[in-house]
Amino acid sequence: MGIFDFVKSGVREMMIARPDAAKHLIVYKHPDQNVPFWSQLTVDSDECALFFKDGRYVGYLPTGRHTLQTQNIPFLNNLVNKFTGGDVFIAEIFFVKMQPVRGVPFGGPLESMEDPILYEFVTPRIFGEFSLVVVDPVRFVVGYHGQCGGSGDNDVVLSWIKGKFFMSVKTVIGQVCAQQQKSLLNLGGMSMELGARIVQSAPNLEEIGCKILEIGNFNINFSAEDQKLLREANKARGEARRGIGVAQDTARAKQFELDQRFQQDARYVQQLAGNWQNYAAGQAMMGAGEGMARGGDGSGVAGLGAQVAIGAGLAQAMNPAMAAQGQPQFVPPHLQQPGGYPGAPQQGYPGAPQQGYPGAPQQGYPGAPQAAPAAGPSIEQRLERLADLKTKGLITDEEFQARKAKILEEI
Repeated sequence: MGIFDFVKSGVREMMIARPDAAKHLIVYKHPDQNVPFWSQLTVDSDECALFFKDGRYVGYLPTGRHTLQTQNIPFLNNLVNKFTGGDVFIAEIFFVKMQPVRGVPFGGPLESMEDPILYEFVTPRIFGEFSLVVVDPVRFVVGYHGQCGGSGDNDVVLSWIKGKFFMSVKTVIGQVCAQQQKSLLNLGGMSMELGARIVQSAPNLEEIGCKILEIGNFNINFSAEDQKLLREANKARGEARRGIGVAQDTARAKQFELDQRFQQDARYVQQLAGNWQNYAAGQAMMGAGEGMARGGDGSGVAGLGAQVAIGAGLAQAMNPAMAAQGQPQFVPPHLQQPGGYPGAPQQGYPGAPQQGYPGAPQQGYPGAPQAAPAAGPSIEQRLERLADLKTKGLITDEEFQARKAKILEEI
């Protein structure tokens, strides 16, 4: 080797910079760890230089030309190799791009996710492109160096970044759906919102010192099988929600009806019956009357007789109670006492002579034969006979109703 070759080789050793062929790389690692003292290190305007030793970060140099000496760069003292007399630094030097990397395409399936509303597991697929920038070069190199350091290939670096990006997208989708109570089926109309959330906070990219600047042509979709699964689950959920809504509306309508009836009953008690006991008895009488008008609701003659007895018994029970309470009561015409209304003055005047006189002979005479009671069937027997005639077809329904009404008028 001649003198010129020796000088040329020495110049190469003294000048450290990113070669032109590696200008496009996001991370470029200087191939030689032995750096001569007084070497000139050039850092381009769109990058920075990081020094590592034994896998540990030592120092950082910004844009510009730097002479590697301990007097002006103190952290180089940690890199001096004592066995060479202090003439050589031992370090790994990384050049990291600090300008945005634009138009990075992405696409593919995310990992399986559970829909927070429909509770089905599906696999969303995302497509589009993004722009990113390295905001923390030390964190980026530490995370990058452990997986693909020294590869010298942007595709490897970007593939690693895309993996982190996909994890961030999945995290953001889960957060948005949980916070807004949205199904994964709604993601198609939320592309812009999701893109903005990913740009604002992509947690897995923050771990490696990167930041997403923008996302373009962002699209989320599902396979045909997943789409069908989600739609069927959503349909079943819709039917269930409609059933709940109908039940709630029915309950509200029933409650309104009960409230209206309570208010009506309260007015009747206050204005007519006077108290709840009288009002309840009146309602029972009305119910018995309606039952008789309907022919006993199919319960036969025995049912008719029972309803008649109930109505009569309630009426008799109401009269004393109403009179004792001294409140205005309504008395049906067929229960009114002869001579007017309850409490009306008796005929005659105080002290008026009673009809007849003391010792007046009683009608008839002792031992006179008593008149035999009129013989005849009872009302129940007559109703049973009338029902038997109708059953045998000897009378029509109209005749049956007319005769039954006449018999019941005798009660």
